[in-house]
Amino acid sequence: MYWQNKFNKALTFSFDDGITQDIRFIEILNKYGLKSTFNLNSGLFGNKGIVNVKKDGEIIQIPHNKVHAEDIKKIYSGHEVAVHTLTHPYLVNEDDSCIIWQVEEDRKILSNLCGYEVVGMAYPNADPNHDERVIKVIKENTGVKYSRTIRKNFSFDLQENLLSFDPTAHIGNKKELFELAEKFINMKNPTKPQLFYIWGHTYEFDYANGGVDWQVIEDFCKLVSNKEDIYYCTNKEAFKIEE
Repeated sequence: MYWQNKFNKALTFSFDDGITQDIRFIEILNKYGLKSTFNLNSGLFGNKGIVNVKKDGEIIQIPHNKVHAEDIKKIYSGHEVAVHTLTHPYLVNEDDSCIIWQVEEDRKILSNLCGYEVVGMAYPNADPNHDERVIKVIKENTGVKYSRTIRKNFSFDLQENLLSFDPTAHIGNKKELFELAEKFINMKNPTKPQLFYIWGHTYEFDYANGGVDWQVIEDFCKLVSNKEDIYYCTNKEAFKIEE
C-alpha cells in the first residue's frame, strides 16, 4: 500500500463529474508535468446541464456538461479514470443491490472505455455520502480498491482505510491551498512518506470558487511542479494499486 520509490513526498489531484472543463484543466496539468484522477458518471455521459452557484450575493449559472463516452480515452490519456457511480446518487440512501449496480456497472463501463481495469472511486454528493455499510458493500462486491471522501483534513500523513480516504485540501480556498503548498514544498527530507492530495470540480474555476479561478489554479500548478523531491502521480499510483 502506497508508493515505494526514491521520493518520500507525493502529490496527486482528484476531480469529479467528468465535465468538459476537465479538458482545459488537463492542458494545464500536462503543461507542468502533473497528474490527476478523474471520477466519472458513465450513466450521464453527454448530458448537458448547469450548476447554480452563489457569487457576490447573486445566483449565477455555470455550465456542467458531461463529456461523451467516445472521447473518454483521448481526453484522460496520461491520467487516471475512476468511478463516481452511474448517476451520482446518495449511496447511503440506497439498498445494497443498488450500491453494487451503481458502482460496479460504472467501473465496468469505464474499464471498457479506457482499456484498463478501473480500480478507484470518489463518493458522489455532499456528506454524509458514505458510511460503514456502504464501505462494506463496495469492498465485498466490487472491484473498487480505494475511494475518496470530501472531508479535507489538512494533513499529508498516510491513512489506513483506503475506502474512506480523506483528501488534504479542496481547491475552493486559495489561502489554504497555497499555504499548504508552501508547507509541502518546504518540507525537506521527511522521515515518513507524505501525500498532498487535492480534490475539486473543474467547473469551480469558472466562478473562482474561494478565489481560485483558471489563472490561480495554473499559478498553483506552476508553484508545485518541477520539484526534484516530489513524486507526481495519479491516485492509483500513490496508493500502489495493482490492476
